[in-house]
Amino acid sequence: MKGVTRTFLTGLAAILPIAITLALLWWLGTTAEALLGGLLQRLLPEFLYFPGLGLIIGLGLIFAIGVLLRAYVVQGLFAWLEGLVQRIPVVKTIYGTVRDVMNLFSGDLERQFGEAVLVTFPGTEYRLMGFVTREDFQGLPDNLGTEGTIAVYLPMSYQIGGYTMMMPRTQVEPLKLSLEDAMRYTLTAGVSARKRS
Repeated sequence: MKGVTRTFLTGLAAILPIAITLALLWWLGTTAEALLGGLLQRLLPEFLYFPGLGLIIGLGLIFAIGVLLRAYVVQGLFAWLEGLVQRIPVVKTIYGTVRDVMNLFSGDLERQFGEAVLVTFPGTEYRLMGFVTREDFQGLPDNLGTEGTIAVYLPMSYQIGGYTMMMPRTQVEPLKLSLEDAMRYTLTAGVSARKRS
């Protein structure tokens, strides 16, 4: 019976990430089609609309926004709009959380985290994997960090959460892992990672 259970779980572990990814992509596509497609059906003549046009327009809009956000003027306008959103009590919490999570998983990890490190707790052999998030504390309160102090984010496995610790740089050891692999290693409790060559 244990062999059957193990075989089933192995198959589930192989198929579940693919199934969840496909389900998420399907949901995003059908949502874009339902919202934009319905609008386009009302605006365009019937012979110009075809199923999937809403999704194509949605992808095009996202790409166009990405291109526009590279322009200095649009960046300033976007920052101004973000400032307005940040003044609304409940909305700013939701928006800030979603924005931070999207920034974290946008593929620009090097901008979010300086490097992957191991933190050794004094007097023990216990070590935690962390990510350097700040090395310069200029403009912040003096007791938050001084020269030689760094901020290290220690994420928890299998969830978005963790602790930010201010500590001497001498207490951390750089890791020979890419930031992506180090994050994967941490979030999967050490199950998944590749050594950087």
